[in-house]
Amino acid sequence: MGSQDLSGRAVLRGAIAGQRRDVTTGALLGAGHQAGEALVPVVIGVVIDRGVADGDLTGLLLGVVALGVIYLGLSFSFRFGARAGEQAAETSAHRLRTRLVSRILAPEDGAPPGRLSGELTNIATLDAKRVGSVCMALVVGISALMGLLVSAVVLMRISALLGLVVLLGTPLLLWLGHLLSKPLEHRSGAEQERAAHASGVAADLVSGLRVLKGIGAEPAAIARYRTTSRHSLAATLRAARAQAWQSGIVLSLTGVFIALVAFIGGRLATAGDISLGELVSAVGLALFLLGPLSQFSWVNAELAQGRASAARIAEVLATNGTTLPGADTLPPSIQGRLRLRAVSHETLRGVDMDIAAGEVVGVVTTDPSDANALLGCLARRFDPDSGAVELDGVPLSTFQPAAIRTAVLVAEHDADLFEGTLLSNVSAAAGSADTVERAMVASGADEVARTLYRGADTTVTERGRSLSGGQRQRVALARALAADAPVLVLHDPATAVDAVTEAKIAAGLREIRAGRTTVVLTTSPALLAATDRVIFIEGGRVLAAAPHGELASAHLGYRTAVLS
Repeated sequence: MGSQDLSGRAVLRGAIAGQRRDVTTGALLGAGHQAGEALVPVVIGVVIDRGVADGDLTGLLLGVVALGVIYLGLSFSFRFGARAGEQAAETSAHRLRTRLVSRILAPEDGAPPGRLSGELTNIATLDAKRVGSVCMALVVGISALMGLLVSAVVLMRISALLGLVVLLGTPLLLWLGHLLSKPLEHRSGAEQERAAHASGVAADLVSGLRVLKGIGAEPAAIARYRTTSRHSLAATLRAARAQAWQSGIVLSLTGVFIALVAFIGGRLATAGDISLGELVSAVGLALFLLGPLSQFSWVNAELAQGRASAARIAEVLATNGTTLPGADTLPPSIQGRLRLRAVSHETLRGVDMDIAAGEVVGVVTTDPSDANALLGCLARRFDPDSGAVELDGVPLSTFQPAAIRTAVLVAEHDADLFEGTLLSNVSAAAGSADTVERAMVASGADEVARTLYRGADTTVTERGRSLSGGQRQRVALARALAADAPVLVLHDPATAVDAVTEAKIAAGLREIRAGRTTVVLTTSPALLAATDRVIFIEGGRVLAAAPHGELASAHLGYRTAVLS
C-alpha cells in the first residue's frame, strides 16, 4: 500500500540512506582528492620559497617527491571515489525503478488513476535516474566542500584577510546558488510532466496504430501528438533557459569571487606581507577554487531536478490501492464454489449469484459496465461497495490479492501476449506439457500454430502484433486454460473467430474444464449453449437464471441480447 504522507523529501532521504556506504566511501575519497588538489599549489609555493628563492636543493627534491605522492593519491582517490558515487547513483535509481514497478503492478491495483502508461514509464526511468543522481551530487558536494575548507585553512595561514574572504564569501555564493535553483526546480518539474505526457500519448498512438489507420484518423492523431510535443518542447526550453541562467549567473559570481581573492593576494605580496611562494600558492588556490565553486553550481542544479523528480515519484508511491491487503492465506484445497451476496459496485445493484464447484456458468449482461464491474469484483481489483464475494464460503476480502490470483483467474477480453514464442506464451503458467497441449487443442491455438512457419516455436512480437486478432484471442485463451486454475472467469473469449472455430472452442472448453468452476461472460450463443446454466443481468440486477435454451425461448430481454 502507498503512504498518504510520503513526500519528495522522504524519497530523497530514502534514496541516499539506502546507499550510505557507497555515498560515504565516495565522499571520503572525493574529499581526499579535493584536499590533495588544494595542497598542490601549496607544495609548489613551498618549493619556490625553499628550492628557488633559498636555493635549498634538498627542499626542492622533497617538494617534487611530495608532489608525486600527492598526484598518486589523487589518481587513486578520484578513480575509486567516482566509482563508489556512480555505483550509489545507479543502484539507487535501480531500486527506485523496481519499487515503482512493484507499486504500479501491485495486485491491489496500485497504478495512480489518470496516468498514461507512457507517463509511468517516464517516471520509472528518467525521474528515478535523476533521484539516483542526487547520491553522486552529494558525493561531489561534500568533496567540493572539503576543497574549500582546506583552501580556507591554508589561506588563513598565509593571510587572515584571504582566509576570511573565502570563509565568508563561500556561504554567500552557496546561498545565492540555492536561490537561483528554485526556478529551475519548478521548471524541471513542468518539463518532466510534459515529457511524460508526450511519452504517454506516443505510446497510446503506437499501440492503436492499426485502429487509427482503419478509421482514417491518422491526421487527427498526428495533430494531437504534434500539439503535445510542442508543449513538451516549450517546457524543455524553459527548463534549459532556467538552467543556463542559473549556471551563467553562478559562474559569473564565482569569477568575481576568484578575481577578488587574486587581487587581495597580489596587494599583500606587493606590500611584502606574504612571500613570492605564498603569492603563487594564493593565486593557485584562487584558480583551484573555480573547480569546487562550479561543482556547487552543478550540485545545485542536480538537487533541483532531483527534488522535482522525487515529488513525482512520491505521488506514484503514495497511491493507495483500491483493495485492502487481507491477512488470510488460501486453504491448500480449493473446491471452487463462488457466491456473490448482495454485491453493489458501480453499476451493479444487489447482485446475488451462487455458482457450485465444478459448474460451467454463462453470464450475459446488456450493459458492458455491468460486466466490467463484475470482473473487477471477481478478480478483486477492488472490493464491492456493499455485499461480499465469497470463495468456498470465505469472503475474498480476507485474502491477499496476489493469493486470489492463483485460485481465481480472470482472463480479460483484451489480454496481451508477451514477446517470445507462441509456446512460451501458452506455457507461461502451465503445470505440464500435457496441460499445454490440451489447452491449445481446446482453444484452437493448435490450428494457429500449424499455420505459422515455425509452428508453436514461431516468435510472437510485443503484444502479439504479429498475429491477427483471432489468432491472438485463441493463444490468450489457451494460456488461460493451461493455467488450470480452480476457478476460471472468461470475458468474451471468442469474439474474433469464425462460427466453426467458436463451436469447437465451446466444446473444447466444456471438456477441458470438466470438474473445474468456469464462468463465461459472453453473448455468444455457441458458448452459452455449452454451459450448465446462464445468469442474465440487466440494469445491474439479476433478472433470470436458467439453461440457455429455456432463457432464449422464455425471456424476451435475454433473446434480444443474445440472438439479435
